[in-house]
Amino acid sequence: MLERKAQIHRKTNETDINMSINLYGSGISHIKTGIGFFDHMLTHISKHGFMDLNVEAKGDLEVDCHHTVEDVGIVLGQCIAKALGDKKGIKRYGSMILPMEDALVLCAIDISGRPYLGFDAEFTVDKVGEMDTEMVEEFFRAVCIHGGLNVHIKVLSGKNNHHIIEAMFKAFGKALDEATQLDSRIEGVLSTKGILEV
Repeated sequence: MLERKAQIHRKTNETDINMSINLYGSGISHIKTGIGFFDHMLTHISKHGFMDLNVEAKGDLEVDCHHTVEDVGIVLGQCIAKALGDKKGIKRYGSMILPMEDALVLCAIDISGRPYLGFDAEFTVDKVGEMDTEMVEEFFRAVCIHGGLNVHIKVLSGKNNHHIIEAMFKAFGKALDEATQLDSRIEGVLSTKGILEV
């Protein structure tokens, strides 16, 4: 089977991140960002997306979680784009409506090369664990911009903020898994233009 793997190291004055991904893995993950709830969410992307994901991130958490969460999103997007390479043979589109107890979340992905995030959600608390809830949208925006992804996330119902966010990450993993799968009927890329570019 075609391998789609990537490894990236990104260091700034605010964060130092090492990440590797295997899009056609088995859902094995080793994640350490210093933000427990965020680690838990990234594990869901890996597990439910059947991708192997290793993340080692050190950030200025003494300030807040913003730089760490956003920069992990940047590197995850870069890893996805690098692993996909020329995008030949992939289904391109993926979607999932995922229930998590009271929460019901829709996630739809187009690996179009044209970044866009549609995010329709409201939270009723400022934090879940040590992660600011406003950073959920910033994380997915960073992934979209640097991965060349068009992603729509919409909360259809839900009251518990933990459940809503968890459903988002699980649905993203499931939709990304579908969009990156190979289809033998596709010659080149699934586009009348003949290209899917960032």
